[in-house]
Amino acid sequence: MKKILIRADDLGYSEGVNYGIAKSVKDGIIGSVGVMTNMPSVMHGLDLLKDVPVCYGQHTNICVGKPLTDPKLIPSITNEFGEFKSSKEYRQAKEDFVVLDEVILEIEAQYQRFVELIGRKPQYFEGHAVSSVNFFKGLEIVAKRHGLKYSGMPAEGEAMIVGDTKVYMWLESQRPDYDPEKTLKRMVEQAHEDACEVLVCHPGYLDAYILKKSSLTIPRALEVEMACDPNIQEWLKQEDVTLVTYDAL
Repeated sequence: MKKILIRADDLGYSEGVNYGIAKSVKDGIIGSVGVMTNMPSVMHGLDLLKDVPVCYGQHTNICVGKPLTDPKLIPSITNEFGEFKSSKEYRQAKEDFVVLDEVILEIEAQYQRFVELIGRKPQYFEGHAVSSVNFFKGLEIVAKRHGLKYSGMPAEGEAMIVGDTKVYMWLESQRPDYDPEKTLKRMVEQAHEDACEVLVCHPGYLDAYILKKSSLTIPRALEVEMACDPNIQEWLKQEDVTLVTYDAL
C-alpha cells in the first residue's frame, strides 16, 4: 500500500484561487489545505469550505499582500508602502535580508490569526514561496513554541520527518514542462514503502489579482483539472494508493 498526501497551498490568495481549491477538495483528491491568514480573501475561501472536512495548515506568507504586524516593526520584509517585499526580491537577493526577530513577529501574528479564524491550531505549519534561512528558522521556532507539526521543504530527493513520518516532497509546478498528471503518476510509481509522498499543488482559477501578483498561473488551472479527474481517482484505487492528510503523519 502506497501512502500519498496531496496538499493545496494558497487558500486566501484570491477569490479565483479559492474557487479552484474548493472544487479540488469537494470534487477531487485534495484533503490538506494551506491558509494564507493575512490575505483579504481568506474568509471567502474558508466560507467556500464551510462544513467540509479539511485538514487545515498555516501557509505562512511573507511575500504578498500586507502583513498583520505593524510594518514599522518588520522593515526587513516590508517596503515603503507597508506591503511585503515580493518573492522576486527574495529570489534576486545575494544574501538573506530577513531579520529573524522581525519575521518571528509576523509568523506569530499569522498563527494567532489562524486560531482566531478557524478556532483551533493549524494541523500543519509551513511557509510560502520564500527561500530564506531565517524565515525557515522562524517557522521552526514558532512551531516549537506552540507544539505545531512543522513541514519544511527539503532538497529534491531528500527525506525529512514530519510528525512521526518520513516524507518526500514533490513540487514541480514551476517547471516549464510541468504536467500535474505526469508528476502524480511518477510520484506514485516511485513511492517509498517506508515513507509518505507529499505532492504540493497550487490549484486555482485565474483572476486579475493572480495574473498581476503571481508568476504561477496556468499550472493552477491544470491542477484543478487533475485533482477532479475521475480517471485519476480510479487509477489511484487501482494502484492501491491510500490518500492521507497531515493528521496521519
